[in-house]
Amino acid sequence: MNDIVAQMPMFVLPKGEIIRRDDFERPLSEGGKKFALKSDYAPAGDQPDAIADLIQGLHDNKKNQTLLGVTGSGKTFTMAQIIHQINRPALILAHNKTLAAQLYAEMKGFFPDNAVEYFVSYYDYYQPEAYVPRTDTFIEKESSVNEQIDRMRHSATRALLERDDVIIVASVSCIYGIGEVETYSQMVLDLHKDQQIEQKKIIEQLVALQYQRNDIEFVRGHFRVKGDVIEVFPSHMEGRAWRIDMFGDDIENIHEFDSLTGEIIADLETIRLYANSHYVTPKPTINQAIKTIKKELKETLAFFGQEKYVLEEYRINQRTVFDIEMLETTGICPGIENYSRHLTGRPPGAPPPTLFEYLPENAVIFVDESHVTIPQIGAMYKGDFNRKTTLARYGFRLPSCIDNRPLMFEEWDKTRPQTIFVSATPGQFELKQCDGEVVEQIVRPTGLIDPICLVRPSEHQVDDVIAESRKTIADGYRVLITTLTKKMAENLSDYMANAGLNVLYLHSDIDTLERIEIIHKLRTGEIDILVGINLLREGLDIPECALVAILDADVEGFLRSRTSLVQTIGRAARNVDGRVILYADKITDSMDYALKETERRRQKQQEYNTMHNITPQSVKGRMGDIMQSIFAKDHTDVKNQHHQDATWAKTSLRHYIKKLEKAMMNAAGDLEFEQAALYRDELQSCSEQDMDQPLLNCQITPHIADKILGKTK
Repeated sequence: MNDIVAQMPMFVLPKGEIIRRDDFERPLSEGGKKFALKSDYAPAGDQPDAIADLIQGLHDNKKNQTLLGVTGSGKTFTMAQIIHQINRPALILAHNKTLAAQLYAEMKGFFPDNAVEYFVSYYDYYQPEAYVPRTDTFIEKESSVNEQIDRMRHSATRALLERDDVIIVASVSCIYGIGEVETYSQMVLDLHKDQQIEQKKIIEQLVALQYQRNDIEFVRGHFRVKGDVIEVFPSHMEGRAWRIDMFGDDIENIHEFDSLTGEIIADLETIRLYANSHYVTPKPTINQAIKTIKKELKETLAFFGQEKYVLEEYRINQRTVFDIEMLETTGICPGIENYSRHLTGRPPGAPPPTLFEYLPENAVIFVDESHVTIPQIGAMYKGDFNRKTTLARYGFRLPSCIDNRPLMFEEWDKTRPQTIFVSATPGQFELKQCDGEVVEQIVRPTGLIDPICLVRPSEHQVDDVIAESRKTIADGYRVLITTLTKKMAENLSDYMANAGLNVLYLHSDIDTLERIEIIHKLRTGEIDILVGINLLREGLDIPECALVAILDADVEGFLRSRTSLVQTIGRAARNVDGRVILYADKITDSMDYALKETERRRQKQQEYNTMHNITPQSVKGRMGDIMQSIFAKDHTDVKNQHHQDATWAKTSLRHYIKKLEKAMMNAAGDLEFEQAALYRDELQSCSEQDMDQPLLNCQITPHIADKILGKTK
């Protein structure tokens, strides 16, 4: 099929140069403002040496550096210190939204006076357009945009164009196409006090920037007109808007005000308004794009006709003609991103405009958890390419739709500025880029050392792990056990439960609500043992865990690779009494590396503690902090059951759902995605019940209801 697509007109394999922000004049700048790091802590452990080495590498113009930082060594604080000392814009890449949100919150805490921005996919839900030839099934595009995240994306690009003290925390979705930086930076509306300009002219320019007039509902991306006053709610602001007071054709005053109360917050001399969409396109550009779209359509129809693809010829003609009519009439059409090549005027195969084109040349990239993030970047293009070629082959889209794509890995690698890869287990790509040289951050500021690792035969591994679990539980600690399959996790937990142990299993088939509740029970001691698969690798730091058991450790594969074993061993690194038992009948290459690497780290950590007279202690008193994480914020204790019953009896399910919907939107707006997911699941459950009955008679989740009603009583 790809051979057929390759013969179609306008199809060209990706190639071309990346445009950068510095290739054109910056419209406005707050250059010279420095990063001001605020923290109660100073670098400790290996942090001072790691910071100095990485900064020296940046000064020496090294494009690639790798920070090997063990779990709990303060890698985020090291990144913040580097940004503070080099005083250059930074982009921090994370492999998912949840990690990006955590990094964003930490960086906001470190740099409250600087521009710390958040740039991730703005879709709460996204079903891409696709076609399945085998079943002749066409899937329409469906999506739900998160308005809060869209606002933050606008704030991020604006900050990059106007400031130098910028930190962007982004997910890997930033390699997908957005509007061209040249167009976005030039299509602006500059207004200043005492400026002479017709009110009609301002309104026309607002419409050109895709702002909508609405004199009743005043929300982000809209404006309203009251006599000589124009009020605009900028796309990058939250809760604040701008008021332009005019007298005839003169701007008398410009105010920033609270969009809800109308209270004036500040008097402004000048304002700059960017477009309400990153995909804003001037009318002459649209007219030119329509010409090239018609040309490609003509060539594609000729190709389908020559090959006698009658159905495909009909499809592409019907859809494209409709889209052209929409563009001519309104300047936009459904799926307009599929015509990005025509709208940007870039040659076939050229890289799409992405966030990287907004970055200045002196920016620094930190790739967090690079052993996961780098493979994700490499995989994105291939999946998108296969889906688009199928659409083009069967006449659902013009072949140029393939240029609406993420960057290829080679393009990303070519365009990225100086980069620091950050991971406890760097991958082969990072090591190759740095010629095997890494900056190590092994010694933790807390003095904690890596756990002791033991290897035992797998013949009686179940009986042995039960015995070791009993000893660990008797000492007041928790146990994590990792298996190879879901079925084994379930069977083992059942067997251990029958043996009298307090155990639950955890794997990807368990829904969001139950998964969070299980982790919470382990943290609070309601259960003592958690059995899982790959979920025990990254992101599950439980200081109470003193034993990690790895069953069938000698079965080579993804779950028992070097990276997986080192990451799993790190789950016991928060406890001074931490131990890891690997059940195996032979020492594989992956095991050998993990054991030697762990022992090497232990020796270095012990030497540092001896030299500085440090007695390591487990992380304690952190339960409150853990419970504030986005993974477990849904929990609250019911302290008064009588009060609860009375409240639920007075509250209808309909009233509860309204409050639940508001709480869900607030949680999503605060980037608490796991909590928002909990509320969403609760809403779905409630929607199937009688809306007018008392809450006391409904099937609801008690701790969620108590949290929702407790906030409003």
